[in-house]
Amino acid sequence: MNGVEERVTRVLRVLRDDLWTLRTDPLPPSVWLRWLPHGLVCLVAFGTLVANGDFLGDRYQLGAQFGPLCAIVQGVAVVLALWRPVPAWWLSTVVTVVVALVARGRLFHDPHSGDPSWPWGPPGLIAQCTVLLLLSLRVPTRVSVEALALTALATYVVQGVIGGANYGPSGMLAVTLFAVVVLLGTALRGRREARHQLVEQAGITAEERARRTLLEERNRIARELHDVVAHHMSVISIQAQVAPHLVENPSAELRENLEGIRKNALEALTELRRVLGVLRSENPEDPYGLGAAGGGAAPHTPQPTLDRLDALIDNTRAAGLDVVTLVRGKAPAYPPGMQLSAYRIVQEALSNALRHAPGSQVRVEVTHDRRGLSLEVTNSRPRGPVRSSPGAGHGLLGMRERAVMLGGHVAAHPTLHGGFTVLAFLPKDGTDLPPVEDTGPPADLELIFPEPRPKPPTAGPAAGSPSGTPTGPASGLSGNPVRPASGPSAEPPTGDATR
Repeated sequence: MNGVEERVTRVLRVLRDDLWTLRTDPLPPSVWLRWLPHGLVCLVAFGTLVANGDFLGDRYQLGAQFGPLCAIVQGVAVVLALWRPVPAWWLSTVVTVVVALVARGRLFHDPHSGDPSWPWGPPGLIAQCTVLLLLSLRVPTRVSVEALALTALATYVVQGVIGGANYGPSGMLAVTLFAVVVLLGTALRGRREARHQLVEQAGITAEERARRTLLEERNRIARELHDVVAHHMSVISIQAQVAPHLVENPSAELRENLEGIRKNALEALTELRRVLGVLRSENPEDPYGLGAAGGGAAPHTPQPTLDRLDALIDNTRAAGLDVVTLVRGKAPAYPPGMQLSAYRIVQEALSNALRHAPGSQVRVEVTHDRRGLSLEVTNSRPRGPVRSSPGAGHGLLGMRERAVMLGGHVAAHPTLHGGFTVLAFLPKDGTDLPPVEDTGPPADLELIFPEPRPKPPTAGPAAGSPSGTPTGPASGLSGNPVRPASGPSAEPPTGDATR
């Protein structure tokens, strides 16, 4: 019995899961569904053709040939309204008027006809409503109102002016239904056009926003590079001024040429200052205290270089992020513009981690090699609640603009552990490199955020530290990095630093 009960219970559970549910099971998108309205209209046309043929032959007594012919023409008008609504309306209206005038004579001489609806019979009324609905869905409101007015006028002339006998008047009901149908079709058409305009306007707005964002980022980069160019122009001016004093008995031509160089450099510097007044922002914003590009509390301070990365990371730690740094290789003498771009890329990546991954661990890796400078900023899964970002969403675009300007590239994608990584490469000589396709994280990606390991305890306490407390490794993005030895035979550090 236990086995039977288990089977019955299993069957009842399956029936409950299958049938006692409110889950949604929508139809898959199909090209055949696009033709569903056309099929419904064709079905209405066929129904009105059959009903109209019987009504015209039996109630209007139009004969076995003329009645079906008029019914076929009106059914064709309903189908024609799918593609040519205005000619279909003309065809349906003319057929109805002709049928009403021919039936008037038959009804006038037949007092026992049963008072059928005239001038609009029920099948013809349905066909005309369908045609007017399709017309109002396809043409402007003015055309729909004109068609409705002419239909009402034809109804008034046939029933009110010409008149007839032995019939049930249907003109008032027909005109009312026509008005309701036209109003409904016009409202649906207006809603469809409004939605289309909204989508089109949203597309235009998104395109304009993207263009404006690109211009703002380029403006920001130009504003920062101004300081670099102005510094070089100042050096040229000073060197041209000092050069005559370094040569014994300089010729007049040399003095004149050097004076011209100094004068041109000063004029260029003056023009750059004017451009700077236009490019600089009057109200710079820096919500995280990281020194936003081109702004800050002191808008005329020198632009940052790689030497200021330590201060940037300290500010980030003070804001609540756990940052681990790693430097590989010895930093050569990079151009000022390249150092500025590298600083801004790291700055923006840290700022994004603050906004979108509060409480996460961040690893900043800087690699120097003979080709150029490689940057990697990776954050782990956020540990705190993610609040709405006060930024404008221009960070990744600005990074790519800076890298492309120097012939490099930037790739950014989420990690497998819920974090995010930014990879950048800036070539040393400014040679354009083929861009790296951002295909997402590799399949075997595993993020490890190492924690600083204390040094082995020494015989006595280190100077400046409490007795018995081991001191951590002194490291940094600039200066002389130190890395703890991994064994007795470890080699001396070669420039790598971990923090």
